Amino acid sequence: MNATQLNTDHSSSDEKSKKLLFWGCFIALTATAFGFVFRAFIMEQWGREFDLSKTQQGEIFGVGFWPFGISIVFFSLIIDKIGYKKSMIFAFVCHIVSVAITIFATGYWMLYLGTFLFALGNGAVEAVVNPVVATMFPKEKTKWLNILHAGWPAGMVVGGLLGIFMINQHFPWQLIIGFVLLPAIIYGWIIAKRSFPVNERVEAGVSYLEMLKEVGILGALIIAALCSFQLGSLFQWSFTVSIIITLALTGVFGYFVRSLGRPLFILLLAIMIPLATTELGTDSWITDLMTPAMKEMGFQGGWVLIYTSVIMSLLRFYAGPIVHKLSPIGLLVAGSLVAVTGLVFLSYSTGYLIIIAATIYALGKTFFWPTMLGVVSEQFPKGGALAINFTGAVGMMGVGVIGAVILGFVQDKQLDQNLATYDQKNNTTLHANYLTESKTGLFGSYQAVDSKKLSTAPAEVVDQISAVQNDAKKSALRTVAIFPSFMFLCYLLILFYFKSKGGYRPVAIAKE
Repeated sequence: MNATQLNTDHSSSDEKSKKLLFWGCFIALTATAFGFVFRAFIMEQWGREFDLSKTQQGEIFGVGFWPFGISIVFFSLIIDKIGYKKSMIFAFVCHIVSVAITIFATGYWMLYLGTFLFALGNGAVEAVVNPVVATMFPKEKTKWLNILHAGWPAGMVVGGLLGIFMINQHFPWQLIIGFVLLPAIIYGWIIAKRSFPVNERVEAGVSYLEMLKEVGILGALIIAALCSFQLGSLFQWSFTVSIIITLALTGVFGYFVRSLGRPLFILLLAIMIPLATTELGTDSWITDLMTPAMKEMGFQGGWVLIYTSVIMSLLRFYAGPIVHKLSPIGLLVAGSLVAVTGLVFLSYSTGYLIIIAATIYALGKTFFWPTMLGVVSEQFPKGGALAINFTGAVGMMGVGVIGAVILGFVQDKQLDQNLATYDQKNNTTLHANYLTESKTGLFGSYQAVDSKKLSTAPAEVVDQISAVQNDAKKSALRTVAIFPSFMFLCYLLILFYFKSKGGYRPVAIAKE
């Protein structure tokens, strides 16, 4: 065997190993989607079985996001030291334990803990797969990150179809959650036999401190604030305490780093909060929000989520030509405008117009998340795993702290107001008889429907409250449309910025 043949065989073996590693990362993302879609499908059942308010349900949705962000941040800081494989093993263990706790849940806190652990595992997955894929495909980062993140909607589709089948067959919700183990076991088996590449930042000899400077004090401030305010809501400490913790963490980071961070990177971090709310926050509630309208057509509400996920999955697989045609920033500008149109249209749609509106919404949100990660990876390669993963972390924590919770709060608050108005017009006492005492959440006080009282109410009363509640759900979608409107303006400014510099170009990292 000559040297040329040896090199060819070695290259072929490396290419096969790289593809297997990529598909292991892809399946790991589908596992995270399984957990998400199953929770979305059975949340209403949890609400009835465990007497959860819409805000409490929003808090459980929320804890599926912000620990994800904390996990990403933690692993991003140490992942180059401990290695990618150990991080993925941690994710696998979290996913398995989470399923066990959720299956045996007896109330709000066990559901909360199970979702919390699942989110930690999801964060570890995200902390690994994004820098690994960006490193494996350095010349086509945005394209391959979009293909990678087709794993999320693909998991939503497969998990959604499984969920609808099992719900229609009246499977216990515990069995539905158990199906998360399928993709988890598959990705665990694949990654156990794979070796992972060295991050391009490390390979180029860029120091750890230089990586931290790319993120800077302002980037740390955003992360620290999201973490401390979410934990403050959980542990009921005051606003002042959250401010002190935020400033202390940022101060320690700033003492060592002594850099504010790259201005464009800070702006992209800030945009991730409305972006994640537009995509993931809405996806968290879309089944519940669309159920009344879909029932009128004889369909389960989850079909809207599945349909939009099919569109996202297919388009992300073919993102390369679209990115090449529009540029990453141009794609984000167009997507934001389309998402605004889709959400507003969806909030007013009835009957089969919902399908058209959902199509527009899906087209708008498809490329948001992976394209943002691609832009960060291409523009700030010295930031290494930290920059790309901080971007995902801010998105996840932003939707956990703000997005998912505010959608639940908007529904409860709007129902509170709409029911009071309904009572005045119709001389009824539904508000006084069927709402809870005032509760306090992150965004203020509210009153929610008392599930126990409603379960024993006359059918006429249930219909009256349901009609008012459906209007409240529609208004939540119109509220979300504010977020992509803000994103559109920001991306437009960034587009003009790159045009002033001669156009968008990826930054090549130089060896030091």
